[in-house]
Amino acid sequence: MRPSVIVKSPQDWKLPPHLADYAAQRAAFTWDQARSQLDGLPGGGLNIAHEAVDRHGQGPRRDQVALRWLGKNGQIEDYSYADLMALTHRFANVLQTLGVAKGEGVFVLAGRIPELYVAVLGSLKHGSVACPLFSAFGPEPIATRLKLGEGKVLVTTEILYRRKVAGLHGQLPHLKHVLLVREGSGPQPVGTLDLAQIMDHVGDAATPAATVAEDMALLHFTSGTTGAPKGAIHVHEAVVAHHATGKYALDLHAEDVFWCTADPGWVTGTSYGIIAPLLHGVTSIIDEADFDAERWYRILEEQQVSVWYTAPTAIRMLMKAGPELAGKHRFPKLRFVASVGEPLNPEAVWWGKETLGLPIHDNWWQTETGGIMIANTPALDIKPGSMGKPLPGVDACILERREDGSTRLVEEPNVEGELALKRGWPSMFRGYLHQEERYRKCFSGDWYLTGDLAKRDEDGYFWFVGRADDVIKSAGHLIGPFEVESALMEHPAVAEAGVIGKPDPVVGETVKAFVSLKPGHAADDALNLELLGFARKRLGAAVAPKEIAFLATLPRTRSGKIMRRLLKARELGLPEGDLSTLESGA
Repeated sequence: MRPSVIVKSPQDWKLPPHLADYAAQRAAFTWDQARSQLDGLPGGGLNIAHEAVDRHGQGPRRDQVALRWLGKNGQIEDYSYADLMALTHRFANVLQTLGVAKGEGVFVLAGRIPELYVAVLGSLKHGSVACPLFSAFGPEPIATRLKLGEGKVLVTTEILYRRKVAGLHGQLPHLKHVLLVREGSGPQPVGTLDLAQIMDHVGDAATPAATVAEDMALLHFTSGTTGAPKGAIHVHEAVVAHHATGKYALDLHAEDVFWCTADPGWVTGTSYGIIAPLLHGVTSIIDEADFDAERWYRILEEQQVSVWYTAPTAIRMLMKAGPELAGKHRFPKLRFVASVGEPLNPEAVWWGKETLGLPIHDNWWQTETGGIMIANTPALDIKPGSMGKPLPGVDACILERREDGSTRLVEEPNVEGELALKRGWPSMFRGYLHQEERYRKCFSGDWYLTGDLAKRDEDGYFWFVGRADDVIKSAGHLIGPFEVESALMEHPAVAEAGVIGKPDPVVGETVKAFVSLKPGHAADDALNLELLGFARKRLGAAVAPKEIAFLATLPRTRSGKIMRRLLKARELGLPEGDLSTLESGA
């Protein structure tokens, strides 16, 4: 029987952590003090790209490798902070030459190639609004986002343009310039510009735009269960939170080699795959290729990664590949592993400790929060299954929503309610683009209502229960799908689990689980009965699933979250809604 807490001690640290005394440092922290650790611009301005790139590119870390790009065909390219400063200067000058104004949208549709990172940072430097798009999107979600965001410039590759964008021009009245990363020697598509060619014709000196803290900087789209995607607006002041959370939640030190596996088409890949590591002057690994367990282990070993930030889906896929593969590699430099995207099952936390020698540290945040809010930090004991404690500068609570629409602050421990955050952290979204009323509904007084149900225990740790619209109501019980999924994943045959509530005329809803299996296990009646009994023994009859179905794979978003609402729609024959974020083939 594993213990309920993974206890930390200084012997577990390879470097003294930035957040060594949680209570004292949290009490002393202020966002004003955090701002003072950045340069700022003359006159009190603030620009993300200046803090992430120019601050180091013209300082003592100018020759430090900022980005190490690993091409899918074996190429390796290093870009120092000085290199990155010159390239982003050039891109900002390209935008200036094209007449792109401050605040206008620059969308980037590309795989994880160097041009993506240069375009995002160069746009921020110019004062444009940067919006990276996931390259696996189809034409419809691309067009939807470009229309909603009124994108004036699109940076993309020639292949993606021909496959997904070329037929959209009539739908995109705001799009004036398409800048292509050329990939062949054939004729260039009409109406596009060669990015490399125009970069060669501008200078590599520039001054960051005189942006101020509240100027719009980033636009991240997030999909709900219904309706069009929402464009969450973030401003240049978010850089303060990116820096502080990179320090406290990910424990970045200047000598680190950092690898965030998230694609910049998602908020994690922008906040922590681009901005936060550069703010700390570290070397950041960029892998162009798709997930491959052997390749990932090889990257961790050969690139001597010291801090690794990944997703629960990826961890479960590594678990599915088996411990033998991990055992072929050594990771002596690896000192901290963290995860985000959806709640991390306790089994995965323990897998990290037993297979990698390090527990996986779960943390929690949203597109709307712009940065990590609650985390298991290096010096904090881990309660597997918990998302940890609020970071310095973040005030979190549990609210109970009453029938009359009012809310009550829940002071008692272990009582479920809605997770809420007090306004005031710098990376808080400033609105949903063109949806002011929808934005206002996200707040109750000073509290941002996250839509996530959670509870806080007697030690101040927060525990995820489920999305408000995911929670199952059965015979008077409120059942969080995550709890049931975690229990099922403790069975050695289970690779992934997704749980929904199925309407029932007697009890309201019954619990149904969808399970994918690890290699070597047969989806037969015997295993079905075994899993039902296994879950019942761990969860009790009221919470355990009444029905289990086997699937080869579970539907997931491209950022790795299991799409419970899609499982439910398919089970009940309901409309499937917005599938633009669905992983292909799911």
